[in-house]
Amino acid sequence: MIRISTIFIAICMVLVAASLGLVLYSAAGLSGTESAIVALTALTFLILYNAVSMRLRDRTDVGAQITDLSRGTADLARQVAEFGRRLAAVEGRVTSANSTGADRIQAVTGEINELGVLVKRLAASVAGHDELLSSTLLAAPSTAANRADNEGQRELPPASNDAGGVLTAISAPVATAPSLPGQTALSQAQILTAVKNAVEESRLDLYLQPTVTLPQRKVRFYEAVTRLRDDRDQIIAADDFVGIAEAAGLIGRIDHMVMLRCVQVLRRLMVRNKEVGVFCNVAQATLGNPATFAQCLDFLEANRALASSLVLEFKQSTFGNLGPTETEHLAALAQRGFRFSIDHVTDLRIEPRDLADRGVRFIKVPAALLLDQRRSSTSDIHPSDLSDLLGRYGIDLIAERIEGERAVVDLLDFDVRFGQGFLFAPPRPLRPEGASATGGTTPGKIPDTHQDSSHGSGKAASIDGPAIDSSRTSGIAALARRAAGPG
Repeated sequence: MIRISTIFIAICMVLVAASLGLVLYSAAGLSGTESAIVALTALTFLILYNAVSMRLRDRTDVGAQITDLSRGTADLARQVAEFGRRLAAVEGRVTSANSTGADRIQAVTGEINELGVLVKRLAASVAGHDELLSSTLLAAPSTAANRADNEGQRELPPASNDAGGVLTAISAPVATAPSLPGQTALSQAQILTAVKNAVEESRLDLYLQPTVTLPQRKVRFYEAVTRLRDDRDQIIAADDFVGIAEAAGLIGRIDHMVMLRCVQVLRRLMVRNKEVGVFCNVAQATLGNPATFAQCLDFLEANRALASSLVLEFKQSTFGNLGPTETEHLAALAQRGFRFSIDHVTDLRIEPRDLADRGVRFIKVPAALLLDQRRSSTSDIHPSDLSDLLGRYGIDLIAERIEGERAVVDLLDFDVRFGQGFLFAPPRPLRPEGASATGGTTPGKIPDTHQDSSHGSGKAASIDGPAIDSSRTSGIAALARRAAGPG
């Protein structure tokens, strides 16, 4: 597009040439043709002058632009050179940092290797001390047992030539050996009478056995174990009277009394530790009896605030044979927030989704069943994967009946987080006045398993003892042997 200034200049040149021709025609007396020729000549001259001046001005402008462009190019080259210098400096720093980091990593790796060697030596030393300590501890009981055997042999009657008489004389004490302190062999009729009297006179004793975390061995739960005393204060275990009580229709009253005691114990425990829980066993007959279950449900409803800490425990066979009534009652408990546990597990073919939907949050499996390679080969899942499978559905696996340190080490490979058994502590009786719910032990500690309880007075003896130092030492030594490896 032609610029406005150029148009203005062209108009001015035409006006100047026309004015010059008009002046010559009017003032100088030239003819019109001559005046037009002079005006046209002047216009041509003006056009040539303007074109030359514009060309010179354009050349001057292009030179200035070239000068500015060269100056900008020089500045850009200088900036690129500066960026190159900075980039080279950064690359040098990165290379230096990488070499320094590699040196530090090599130094740390060497220190870690040295620490590994020291840990292996320490593990071997601890294992040796543990074996020496174990041999020392076992020497005294074996010596005492030998002395007792010698004394028993001295008191035996003279040997006779009749082999049957000798076998009878030796095996008679074994046949009448009590399974609990103060317990003797009783017939079913005597047990039934003892159960009736114990229920009427409230001679049910509650024993607590801790469930600990692995490998820390911190008490996390307690399982309430029921014992009853007869008229002569002889202790009768639950396995001996539960079946007879179910047949006589007394198990419902027993479960109701045990629930009452469990709630009392749980309230005392939660004064010291809010995270502790209590497992309370419930029989299938109680779950299937509408009248008995209604009483238990009313009591549990009144103590609904403890639903997160009171775990109701059922046998695996109970869950496998639930009828419509039992299922309805179980759902009523789950709606009120109570959690369930399964014990007496004999089959690892478990459906965790179905159990989780019914409110099961714990499964107790005997350690021998988890570690039995022959039985695990026939199961749908390997025991080492059972804890992870149950954890996906919010169910915790508890290994029970643990009696040896070697079993603890093997169970840790299966990612088992809770353990229960005589290795940690046997069931301990409560104090008769209920002053200590754990029998003198504080939550988080395991009572002394080598302390005997007295039952001769007819009252459960109080247990005030520290944690088991010997079993904890053995457990640390077993873990140390595991860390040391085969070498």
